[in-house]
Amino acid sequence: MLAFKYSIMACKYYMRLTMIFVSTVCFIFLSVPMSHAQAVTFITDAVEGELYTNTSHPELYCLAKNIYFEAKSEPVAGQYAVADVVLNRVQDSRFPNTICEVVYEGVMRESWKTKQHKDLPADQRIFHPVRHKCQFSWYCDGKSDKIKDSDSWRKCQEIAYRISREYRFRGMTEKATHYHATYVSPKWAPQLNLVGRIGTHIFYRWQ
Repeated sequence: MLAFKYSIMACKYYMRLTMIFVSTVCFIFLSVPMSHAQAVTFITDAVEGELYTNTSHPELYCLAKNIYFEAKSEPVAGQYAVADVVLNRVQDSRFPNTICEVVYEGVMRESWKTKQHKDLPADQRIFHPVRHKCQFSWYCDGKSDKIKDSDSWRKCQEIAYRISREYRFRGMTEKATHYHATYVSPKWAPQLNLVGRIGTHIFYRWQ
């Protein structure tokens, strides 16, 4: 009889723990502002350090990756500026129409694995960027594109979300569509209008 009594007490105890846990989770999700909640995925789908995944928000993910690889060591203003250039290109008819297409724009070469099959459908063919022939150098510089700094990655994802969804600092580069680091002198720079410098990047726009 005593064992039965302890069993009932244990069940009640674990039921209370479960209710506390459920209530806490509900409170957290319901108390988060809608603008931020939309950027956060369910815990079961999230990767450590991520606010959202490539599956849940592919366009934001592309923008965040470009911020990360192009400007993760830049001040916050410099990171927003790089993101602003990408969004400016999306709105410019001389560039692709989506964020991901802008970020991954470059000269592509078909893989030998699919090129040898002449009857293979177009949607099954594999293409790789030609080295040093991309709009953003990180995509085809031959280095790994693996995210290693989770803190910087989370910050880049937040910036991508805020500038594209909340329009925070949107337009800060005054419609710039190009930029380069201060330690290089690309041939195209003299052909464009200089906007200014933010961090270690110099920004330009077409005339």
